[in-house]
Amino acid sequence: MIERYVWDLRDADETQVAVVGGKGAHLGGLSRIDGVRVPEGFCVTTDAFRQVMAEAPSIDDQLDQLSRLDPDDREAVRRLSAQVRRTIEGIAVPDELAAAITRALGRLGEQAAYAVRSSATAEDLPTASFAGQQDTYLNVMGRTEILRHVSRCWASLFTERAVTYRQRNGIDHRTVRMAVVVQRMAFPQASGVLFTADPVSGNRKVATVDAGFGLGEALVSGLVNPDVFTVRDGEVVAKTIAAKQRAVQALPAGGTQEVAIDAQQQEQPALTDAQVVRLVELGRRIEAHFGRPQDIEWCLVDDGFRIVQSRPITTLFPVPEAGDQENHVYVSVGHQQMMTDAMKPLGLSMWQLTAMVPMHAAGGRLFVDATRRLSSPAGRAALLDVMGKGDPLVRDALETVLDRDDFVPSLPDAVPGRPAAGGAPAPIENDPAVVKELIERSQASVAALERDIRTRTGPELFDFLLEAFDEHKRVLGDPLSVQAIMAGMDATWWLNDKLQEWLGEKNAADTLTLSAPDNITSEMGLALLDVADVIRARPEVVAFLKDVQDEDFLGELAKVAGGAEARDAIEGYLDRYGMRCVGEIDITRPRWRERPTTLVPVLLDNVRNFAPGAAAQRFEEGRRKAQEKEEDVLARLRALPDGDRKADETKRMIDRVRTFIGYREYPKYGIVSRYFVYKQALLAEAERLVAADVLTAKEDVFYLTFQEFHDVVRSHQVDGRLVQQRKDAFRAYQALTPPRVLTSDGEAVTGAYRRDDVPAGALVGLPVSVGTIEGRARVVLDMAEADLEAGDILVTTFTDPSWSPLFVGIAGLVTEVGGLMTHGAVIAREYGLPAVVGVAQATRLIRDGQRIRVHGTDGYVEILP
Repeated sequence: MIERYVWDLRDADETQVAVVGGKGAHLGGLSRIDGVRVPEGFCVTTDAFRQVMAEAPSIDDQLDQLSRLDPDDREAVRRLSAQVRRTIEGIAVPDELAAAITRALGRLGEQAAYAVRSSATAEDLPTASFAGQQDTYLNVMGRTEILRHVSRCWASLFTERAVTYRQRNGIDHRTVRMAVVVQRMAFPQASGVLFTADPVSGNRKVATVDAGFGLGEALVSGLVNPDVFTVRDGEVVAKTIAAKQRAVQALPAGGTQEVAIDAQQQEQPALTDAQVVRLVELGRRIEAHFGRPQDIEWCLVDDGFRIVQSRPITTLFPVPEAGDQENHVYVSVGHQQMMTDAMKPLGLSMWQLTAMVPMHAAGGRLFVDATRRLSSPAGRAALLDVMGKGDPLVRDALETVLDRDDFVPSLPDAVPGRPAAGGAPAPIENDPAVVKELIERSQASVAALERDIRTRTGPELFDFLLEAFDEHKRVLGDPLSVQAIMAGMDATWWLNDKLQEWLGEKNAADTLTLSAPDNITSEMGLALLDVADVIRARPEVVAFLKDVQDEDFLGELAKVAGGAEARDAIEGYLDRYGMRCVGEIDITRPRWRERPTTLVPVLLDNVRNFAPGAAAQRFEEGRRKAQEKEEDVLARLRALPDGDRKADETKRMIDRVRTFIGYREYPKYGIVSRYFVYKQALLAEAERLVAADVLTAKEDVFYLTFQEFHDVVRSHQVDGRLVQQRKDAFRAYQALTPPRVLTSDGEAVTGAYRRDDVPAGALVGLPVSVGTIEGRARVVLDMAEADLEAGDILVTTFTDPSWSPLFVGIAGLVTEVGGLMTHGAVIAREYGLPAVVGVAQATRLIRDGQRIRVHGTDGYVEILP
């Protein structure tokens, strides 16, 4: 019979987290796996916890106070969490519950030793392990002590670390309940941890075992370094045997103590290779049961393994589903698109439906399967060349995988690769009318979309959108558009290569492309300077904007002296650029038109840091520098042997790059313009579903794929549990760092810069815009929170086109992600900003306010004293 307050562990399974907590549920599931031995025990359920919490009405007020604390206010969290714990530990265990625990002890042996272990409902979850957040007590003996330690486990739900962890993960303290697992103690010769996937590389085919003598507390507490075994394909392929000087062992009367290990035993392995292989086989069985890689705590007792815990490894990046057992190599789309944040399901599926190549979703990000291209010599060479020019870390990561024997099959050149970029320019004339025609085509396509979508609702809207996606891809794949883009990029590479060869000058194209015409993204930044000119002359408007918080502020702005003109200027800007936002490839992200307050801090920075007419002045200054550079380069070339020919070729390439490089930014603008039209129509449909009581909130559709959204519109039914699961998964994905390259084994391959030409201690990256600048680093993760002064250097994770309004007010740029032809690099060159991109962990290694020196010509950043 299952009691309300106490369950035998064998009666629990992983579906019953709400009753027995995460640890209890996993232990119950483990006990059902053939060949897996789990120490006997029982679980004090969450009903018992609720009963105890109800005995102390003051807890409610304390939890209210706790939930309002800033998780960074460590002293306040420490003080209040200690108060909550004292309150819980002071509550007497109700008689009925004490009797149930006593009966369970009687069945297992009241005089035996037990482990009393916390088991919270938000613990050992697929998306958050909460490892070490609550308490465990070993070798507890006697009914009284067991009851006392059950109370201590309840109280440990509110340790300082557990409270902070929940607050940082957005989990309400009131929604978490505590169960307590009571198990017969195991007295092991050795114990440790098994990871069924490599926790560092993510490789699912590699298992690692950490092992030490005695109880596992010695390893968990860092008292000793463990032996480490690496296992692949049923064989120990590497091992490190540590000198294990101490261990933790159980005392006969209860509790534990540290003991010294005999000198002759210290460097003996805690496990034999055969035992390690047998343990990994058990781990694979457990992994198969739970359906994902596991972090498993084990004990070796009389040559038999006992499993005392298993939880998901939550730090692993998910692997795209391939549907076969072949090897695959995936390249991150986010690193190409300058948006490495997690995307919501609607955003993922919309990008997949409108992309020119198949894309695979995993971990809230998109990947392209590059295996086929890599398998043929020509395809491999072309891909590595393009990737190397865009992001050397991606190229290095791909080469790392290719260096491994037989991971990527070698096939003949069935599909010829595109000629390597940087070779002969595309066959297109240096005619500005080409760019003008392409822009007009794009504008006409967007206008037709806006016109035709207005009357579409319900299932008809989705059918229309599927047709619109075909038009979307037709515009994106327009051969003339591709030729124009490649003409600008190839000319850039030609100029950099040839002028370094002939004149010894690095990245000369950076200056030659300053203030290139038809660059919609750089025009966007300069246009916001013009808006600032309108605002700067109206003090009442400036004062009003400093206090803006409501997204509807434009209506109120018109009531301020001079506000009508300022409103018109901002509205005009939003009419042209309001479809943009940070992370704009995700259709679910709020656009500037939807959240115009995002632009207010940038506008105020422009008002403060610039004089009237700055936009035209900056553009003209860039054009003049480019012209002077052109004259200088051509004059120096003519002085060389065969100089007239070299100068003439270079002049043609300069004309070519200035004709076409600005257009590089326009296709993305066209995509995002169409996306905003799609989004407005889809949100209108979501609002109709809310009005019909199908959805609780219109934003719920962001957690459905396009097809699922379509199905909801047809059926007027939605799976609320699916929506909640997707929200939980998205929150977990946000904490993951996406790899540049990911294999089907799950290995995240980061790549490295193979350079020895940078000073010791410097942060290495990719040089994308020439010059050297010193200044104050401003680490900005949210554009809306930027507070920049003239001379500041922007340090951020990535910059897509929406960041360009910030570029007019900074002196340099450092990003963690980027390549030579990504948007941030293009605009940095447009504005003449020294820039280094692809600097790993820049936002963590550089502190906000530090002085740094950015070497944009040579590709590294120095942190100054």
